[in-house]
Amino acid sequence: MQIHVVQRGQTIAGIAQAYGISADELIRTNQVPNPNDLVVGQTLVIPITGSYYWVRSGDSLWSISRRVGISVEEIARANRISANQPLTIGQRLYIPPRPKRNAEFNAYVEPRGTTVAPALERSAREAAPYLTYLAPFSFQAQRDGSLKQPLLNQFPAIARANNNVLMMVITNQENDQFSDELGRILLNDQAIQTRFLNNIVSTARRLGFRDIHFDFEYLRPEDREAYNRFLRRAKQRFSQEGWLLSTALAPKTSAGQKGRWYEAHDYRAHGEIVDFVVIMTYEWGYSGGPAQAVSPIGPVRQVLEYAITEMPSSKIMMGQNLYGYDWTLPFVQGTVARAISPQQAIMIAAEYDVAIQYDYTAQAPFFNYTDRAGKKHEVWFEDARSIQAKFNLIKELNLRGMSYWKLGLSFPQNWLLITDNFNVRKR
Repeated sequence: MQIHVVQRGQTIAGIAQAYGISADELIRTNQVPNPNDLVVGQTLVIPITGSYYWVRSGDSLWSISRRVGISVEEIARANRISANQPLTIGQRLYIPPRPKRNAEFNAYVEPRGTTVAPALERSAREAAPYLTYLAPFSFQAQRDGSLKQPLLNQFPAIARANNNVLMMVITNQENDQFSDELGRILLNDQAIQTRFLNNIVSTARRLGFRDIHFDFEYLRPEDREAYNRFLRRAKQRFSQEGWLLSTALAPKTSAGQKGRWYEAHDYRAHGEIVDFVVIMTYEWGYSGGPAQAVSPIGPVRQVLEYAITEMPSSKIMMGQNLYGYDWTLPFVQGTVARAISPQQAIMIAAEYDVAIQYDYTAQAPFFNYTDRAGKKHEVWFEDARSIQAKFNLIKELNLRGMSYWKLGLSFPQNWLLITDNFNVRKR
């Protein structure tokens, strides 16, 4: 497949013709929300095997080979030209597909309210073929060791139909807030902890969960070792059932990093105890902060490069947002940005006739617009380029795969690019 960035004056018909595919196929595979009003800077994933490269000034087969990661001989053979043949500016070369490696993918799905929205269930059905794990969020631990169950609806059936491991996400949340006191009780009161583990086992057996995933956040720093001891106990118990054990970790860059989110998360111990971890490498740009990329590649890389010094890279899943934010400017502390999907971002840019820009340092798209009331806005989101940059990092660092927060926000290009980059492992 190929990522195409829309230039001024281009149309769906013209782009499709350039790549030798139908306009209908291009619209359908990308679920293009604005086929008759493309935005400058909008990305389209071209559904072809391999890709095309148009020769630029100064190019040679050798320089192109280094750029695309395919040998000179293979490019020459695919295009039926000599390896020493001079190139012409504007000449189109076919680049064969590169070998794909295996990877695992998880997605959280968070029902809210008293019923599961049909659109959320539909999103899970659409994503499930590309997933190793499907993770309903969340079972909330109670202070007596019982569990408050989330709405599951058809999620277990969707997981079974797509050979997904159903992930049992368990949190220390009370009233939708992470509670260090709840964590203290579960990690230190042995009688309650035993009851807690027994309830997890009986529930997982009944509902068909095969990975138990602890997302314990904002624990007391003094409970760091208690959390490690609990995980060792849980691992021993769940292994008897043949289940996996995984955890969610805050995005740290050093073992001694200070802060309520970080101190009780011991990367080295988790790497030794659990089967894999999800590192929450997103929310640098968050709803309650100033406008910036949600998961800029530099800080993401810094976290993951530290993580692989503490645990095997094969145990690490990169966390990735499926959303962006629309901030009203100027940013005022206490205000909240609006969460939007990549598809919604494109529609906003089309509605206000503004070009989408790309920050190559952050590897993220963004744009600014002024709404009908005269208020200025800044939007950061994800597109095919930004997700491909993350996939490249997964391959470079040899990570286990990627975990998405969260389903229900449309980003069809992400799923297209998974199939182009990886063989999704089913367990």
